[in-house]
Amino acid sequence: MDKQARKISAEAMAQMIAMQQDEITDHATYKAIAKRIKDTHNKRVLERIAAEEKKHYEMLKKYTNRTLKPESLKVWWRTLMASLLGFTFTIKLMESSEAIAQHNYSDLIKEVPEAKEIVAEEEEHEHALINMLEEERLQYVGSMVLGLNDALVELTGTLAGLTLALQNTRIIALSGLITGISATLSMASSEFLSAKSEGRTDALKSSFYTGIAYLVTVVLLIMPYLLFSPEKYMLALVTMLITVVAIIAAFNYYIAVAKDLPFKRRFLEMAVISLSVAALSFVVGLIVKNALGVDI
Repeated sequence: MDKQARKISAEAMAQMIAMQQDEITDHATYKAIAKRIKDTHNKRVLERIAAEEKKHYEMLKKYTNRTLKPESLKVWWRTLMASLLGFTFTIKLMESSEAIAQHNYSDLIKEVPEAKEIVAEEEEHEHALINMLEEERLQYVGSMVLGLNDALVELTGTLAGLTLALQNTRIIALSGLITGISATLSMASSEFLSAKSEGRTDALKSSFYTGIAYLVTVVLLIMPYLLFSPEKYMLALVTMLITVVAIIAAFNYYIAVAKDLPFKRRFLEMAVISLSVAALSFVVGLIVKNALGVDI
């Protein structure tokens, strides 16, 4: 080990080895994601950041004298996540871990002078990535929110009301599925006509994202009624409500990370509205059942 390495404390050395591992893994991740991106600007920015991560790795290597390989499983997982959830969301998650790394580098500046340069470049990464956000799917967040929110409120209320009125999971699922598919087509066509009337050229894509968000929500909410036996309608209802909260949490977390928006307020707002409508519809279903004398 060289003289530079001997001047560094054992604790700092262990910290630098961990950071060095992160840098080479991030380098491989950025390169892998860049290969999958067609947009020239986004690809160029990611390749530049990948090169800087490699440079940071080499800087740390001078002190640690270690040759490390990227964590292949982590690179694979991040690349898969970028394919499924979008590169913006994945990179934002990576950047949140880099914020911690920046703090660690700051602690090392006294022992490793080059850490100051690494901190400055890591901060530049964040600004470059924010300016890079040109992913198509994020341009249609408004359409997805429209489809998701409408499906959650409408179908949650419908299924809750049908649960008390029909008390049979199969009949509830059938009714909910017919309602959900009809509402999906209605919502998508309404979004298309609305976008067309505004003179937008992306009316078809906008309606597509709205419809897909609505349809996926419909399938997930009806699933409990298909999984449980006919007489376990209350268990299906509880499972459906848990699914509602999970969908709201997952979607708002995704948007919070990708678009730098507050999570807690948006989550609580959507959850309260959906569950309140479900509770009210549940009561309405009970009243209608008793008033009409329906017994299935």
